[in-house]
Amino acid sequence: MGQKVNPVGFRTGVVRGWASRWYASKKEFAELLVEDHKVRHFIKNHPDNRYRTQYRSAGIDRIEIERTRDEVRVMLFVARPGLIIGKKGADVEKLQEELQSLIGRRVNLKIEEIATPGIMAQLVAEDIAQQLMKRANFRRTMKRALETTMDAGAKGIKVQLAGRLGGAEMARREKASAGSLPLSTLQAKIDYGFTEAQTPQGNLGIQVWVNQGSYAGDSTDGADAQAGQASKKPKRSYKR
Repeated sequence: MGQKVNPVGFRTGVVRGWASRWYASKKEFAELLVEDHKVRHFIKNHPDNRYRTQYRSAGIDRIEIERTRDEVRVMLFVARPGLIIGKKGADVEKLQEELQSLIGRRVNLKIEEIATPGIMAQLVAEDIAQQLMKRANFRRTMKRALETTMDAGAKGIKVQLAGRLGGAEMARREKASAGSLPLSTLQAKIDYGFTEAQTPQGNLGIQVWVNQGSYAGDSTDGADAQAGQASKKPKRSYKR
């Protein structure tokens, strides 16, 4: 089952929280859901090319939204927050005003810095996409991504590319993995990221799974469990 479902959706509500946290009646639910989609799409694909490039370079991992009666709280988890905040906070204030005019509600924008961006699956996928759009070799790019993520502290990683790889006439899939990746284990902290690389030959789909450890902590790792087992050798009995 772990091969057929999204790891984030599989764990949401069990060991992982929702990206949108609010309550609404049946009449308002659809409208607010569309608003959440507009906010995320606007930030990821800003109409101004300068800001779009700036936000992509900042490394936005995820966008979480909370709603109250008075305002909409939008939290951006970013690898390089300085690119979004701008000089003296001018850029973040402009983005907040644009979001308010987009949805017609009061928006409270917060920027949170990611401590370890090297093990975030979405950021790894976007970095691979940037390399492929610069016409880098896809096998070398996948290998470099595996090594960089494992060196950053990940327990395991899997990368899958799909499309006309290397300019081939027929589309195919290539995958590479390193470390352990227990997709069906709910306690395993599996992060998932997806993006597309726009190349002259067509779009390439990029999927990344990263094992960030365990929600219960490192005490459940197999190495520790094996070290804690009792010795199988029988004890000697000495007679007097």
